[in-house]
Amino acid sequence: MSGRAARVARLADAAVELLAEGGMRGLTHRAVDARAGMPPGTTSAYLRTRQALIEAVVQRLADLDRADLAAHELPTAPPPPAAAALGPDGLDQLAAGVADVLDRWLTTGRSRALARYACLLEAVHRPELRRILDHGTALRVQARDLLARAGAPDPRRQGDQLVAFIDGLLFDRLVGAGALSAPPPGTPASREDLRAGVRTLLRAFTGA
Repeated sequence: MSGRAARVARLADAAVELLAEGGMRGLTHRAVDARAGMPPGTTSAYLRTRQALIEAVVQRLADLDRADLAAHELPTAPPPPAAAALGPDGLDQLAAGVADVLDRWLTTGRSRALARYACLLEAVHRPELRRILDHGTALRVQARDLLARAGAPDPRRQGDQLVAFIDGLLFDRLVGAGALSAPPPGTPASREDLRAGVRTLLRAFTGA
């Protein structure tokens, strides 16, 4: 990573934290300078407009998401026709893998998850941001492959549905009622609760 790219990444990381704490209203060039520990004017020198700043944040989130999914590939069952014999133990393994990913996004990745939702809301009015923030695309590809290997009858459609359900589960645990009623993130009870929910979805999709 070049010197300029490293500085932009540092500024974007600071902006992610600000978004997680205060939403879009808290995202200013001056605030990013302060959070990144850089001299006043640094952010505006590299990212002159607010649009450029937001696009840099969205690009950073997309890059980190792709790296995270590549580093923590979900466990998959053997490909068909062996998948036809996939039993409860195999689905439990898949559900546990998904639960571990969700638990990371609720703990060490919490700021990124919150910032992502803030950017997705912003993308409603700025379609160019959605084209950059392809977290859903990367996860959809992985979900489709996972369900194909698990023997789902329509892995493309059901993979997209699985991502939608899981995204809703994550959102509920971050800012919805689940944030108050579910077990604390990062605990064995939380991972088990997430595993049970994902296991129910996988059973429905695969008919197992």
